[in-house]
Amino acid sequence: MSWPSWRTARERPLTRQSHLQELADRLELRSVDLKWLDVALAHRSWCAEHPGTESNERLEFLGDAVLGLVVTAHLFAAYPSYPEGELAKIRASVVSSVSLAGTAADIGLGEHLLLGKGEDQSGGRAKRSILADGLEALIGAVYLEGGWDAAEVLVMRLVGERIIESAAGPGGEDYKTRLQEYSARHFEHVPGYDMKDHGPEHAKRFFATVTVGETIHGQGEGQSKKAAEQAAAQAAWVKLESTAAAELDMPAVEGEGEG
Repeated sequence: MSWPSWRTARERPLTRQSHLQELADRLELRSVDLKWLDVALAHRSWCAEHPGTESNERLEFLGDAVLGLVVTAHLFAAYPSYPEGELAKIRASVVSSVSLAGTAADIGLGEHLLLGKGEDQSGGRAKRSILADGLEALIGAVYLEGGWDAAEVLVMRLVGERIIESAAGPGGEDYKTRLQEYSARHFEHVPGYDMKDHGPEHAKRFFATVTVGETIHGQGEGQSKKAAEQAAAQAAWVKLESTAAAELDMPAVEGEGEG
């Protein structure tokens, strides 16, 4: 993903504000005040050189908690058959600094960070800890301005695909395969996927709907067609597995089995 560098254009009027607005538009952040977005991207090295400015450390603290809870709640709901230990491993993988730094790099967050001169010159915009902390601070800012719903949407947009990858595990079956095998066992039809896309070419998102026969079983979205199909297949597979498990736990119908 190619992002313009605000560092090379700081002498132009309104450069900082325009780049903050570009980031907000790219991430579809409609509820966040740009002043909080600016704070979320202000590293302590910048604040040391600009007395009186607030660093992103408090927002990072808040965002870390919000991120963990959103991911935990999603895992609990989406993977009803996974034991606690497995859920904990998936969460740890998704919220690790390595994973978060990769996500931050994917959205070009480094280009928008406020860094001190020394940190900037030493490659701070690509440092794992700075990128991960900046992403958590961004989540904190969105939560502060837009509440839980806005933060949940952002978090799932950022790490939803990584959750699917981590849940499958090394060499694990993808959800399209799982759904296809489930359909082969229980239905006479194979899954079909309907795809739509939205947004400009540089930030397009894909939306998939999966049907088995004529029944819609799941929907999902992602930054690629493959990711959207996997998300839709996951939603369908979890729904079908949960329904089957619930039916097995249902009490026998009154009078059933009586002679």
